[in-house]
Amino acid sequence: MQALRKTRASAGLELVEVPAPQPADVRDGEVLVRVHAAGICGSDLHVDDWTSSYTFIAPSLPVTIGHEFVGVAQAGPLAGRRVVVRPSVTCGVCAACTAGEFDRCEQRRGIGMTRDGAFAAWVRVPERNCVPVPDGVSDELAALTEPLTISMQALRIAGDVKDARVLVMGPGTIGQGIAALARRAGAAQVVVSGFDDAVRLEALQRMGFTQQVDVARGSLAEGVAAFMDGQRFDVVFEATGVPETIQEALPLLRRNGVVVVTGIHARPLTLDLTPLVRNQHQLRGSFRPPESDWPLALDLMQELAPVLAPMVSHVLPLSQAAEGFALAHGKKACKVLLAPEPSDG
Repeated sequence: MQALRKTRASAGLELVEVPAPQPADVRDGEVLVRVHAAGICGSDLHVDDWTSSYTFIAPSLPVTIGHEFVGVAQAGPLAGRRVVVRPSVTCGVCAACTAGEFDRCEQRRGIGMTRDGAFAAWVRVPERNCVPVPDGVSDELAALTEPLTISMQALRIAGDVKDARVLVMGPGTIGQGIAALARRAGAAQVVVSGFDDAVRLEALQRMGFTQQVDVARGSLAEGVAAFMDGQRFDVVFEATGVPETIQEALPLLRRNGVVVVTGIHARPLTLDLTPLVRNQHQLRGSFRPPESDWPLALDLMQELAPVLAPMVSHVLPLSQAAEGFALAHGKKACKVLLAPEPSDG
């Protein structure tokens, strides 16, 4: 079968022929999933570029990437059902896992990072990681489940945003999800900023977010001034992966305001902490949601389907993976999905 793989510890990906996993290859507690669609994530772009934040996968090379996906389980209780798959695979043997507290496992492997992922026709996954997809959710939306759970976690880390003034920095999939969920949670205002992000900002326009700033045309402070009415933001979400944006955001944040950082950054940040201390700003990191969020995310998919639909801009065959990555790297797309064809395996 064809598979998009990271084959060496340097920039680049390769679409290569590999043996398709067979039922005999499936270990206890695992199932094969026939992939319908898999999304290109910002993490995949970092892996392609081989930024320092992702060199941890080097010992696992070569590896098939892709971790945002929907497919059909081939065995077990969910045989024949469409499923999405949590990409974080718990170890099963640590104290947390043996106590059934899987969210606390610290010995994880990542599907599409340190074990083979879903930019292929078939992928072998733990059965317990499979979550059934409701009939009312399309493959295109189901493939957004993983990033939507990341957005859900960011809202949880922020706390109550009802009546809050919210700035979302970064108009990609995570930022789009945060904006949609913040508005659903009752935020009084949601402003979204990007850098030379016309396509993704246009998608947000279609999602109903009209207060937008493109910082390619000027500073963030200048861009948001028209929306602030002399007040500062209550909550800022960083979903850019560009660490310097936090420095730009802090002066726009009210006293006791919260910054939630969701981006994975390719370099460290030097930050003057004195203004943060004097303003009692709170800097919070947000990463992995609890496993229980996945069914809730699928419920939200059904509720918010018309809002979320513009987030997917391209569905390409797996054979056009290079074109899909070029679109994503060049900010010429929102979410790009790769769909294996029957001939791919």
